Amino acid sequence: MTIDPFHPLVPAGAYDEFLPGAVEQARTQRDWTPADGRLPALFVSHGAPPLLDDPVWLRELRDWGHSMPRPTGIVVISAHWENAPLAISATDPRVPLYYDFGGFHRRYYTLQYRTPDATALARRVVPALAPAGPVHQYVDRGLDHGAFIPLMAMYPLADIPVLQVSMPSLDPADLFALGRRLHALRDEGMLIIGSGFATHFLGVFRLDPSQLASMTDFNAEFDAWLADTVTRGDVDALIDYRTTAPGNARAHPTADHYVPLLTALGAADDVQGAVTSIEGTVFANSKRSFQLA
Repeated sequence: MTIDPFHPLVPAGAYDEFLPGAVEQARTQRDWTPADGRLPALFVSHGAPPLLDDPVWLRELRDWGHSMPRPTGIVVISAHWENAPLAISATDPRVPLYYDFGGFHRRYYTLQYRTPDATALARRVVPALAPAGPVHQYVDRGLDHGAFIPLMAMYPLADIPVLQVSMPSLDPADLFALGRRLHALRDEGMLIIGSGFATHFLGVFRLDPSQLASMTDFNAEFDAWLADTVTRGDVDALIDYRTTAPGNARAHPTADHYVPLLTALGAADDVQGAVTSIEGTVFANSKRSFQLA
């Protein structure tokens, strides 16, 4: 019997149960003020539609979002958008979400997360990015699931402007430099999020459950290395992870879900100040997520 997250008994049923209480809690969240100082930078393991079927993970994300003042805006660098030159997503709230996943129940393709117009946010973000070269704005690309799925749990009122910024490459050093350019936006109450996954071995869905322990030890090895290396703030090792990290070739067969971490690190003040905000596994992959001061 293989693991099948594609056919839950009640698609997004956990989210339906979660939402009323989460909305009530969100209405009590206080707004960011300059007296709060810089908001942190985050690396979020975002899941996919199955996150919305996991009541524990939903609560973890909700409580994490609520632990901070309500941001003035959110800037997301998602594993699911590589584009050069640099680009930003549509700012018009009428542009639909980008449902960039396949094979799931049709319910997941009807989910909505309608955030406010992000034009003013884009006017602050684009100048920060401009020194790296031209910045293209897409008028028809909405938020992809690396952005809207975790934000549905963290900020369920959908009342904060959100802008996605593309990854100009999958080079870790380039993504770290991108984070450095976004760093100062935190002074304005903006939340910078790198959205990926601490490990991303999708072969688990083809395995019999009896095979999981022996076949996914590399995920645990990589996750332990990641927790230690991020806590120590060893940026060089994190950039050179293909050489330094155990099990990396299988924990991250491609770089896309790893490198958003480097953007979050680049946006941080102190790369040695990382705190693990969420840990544990889902479908044998680590959902470790970090908050950086």
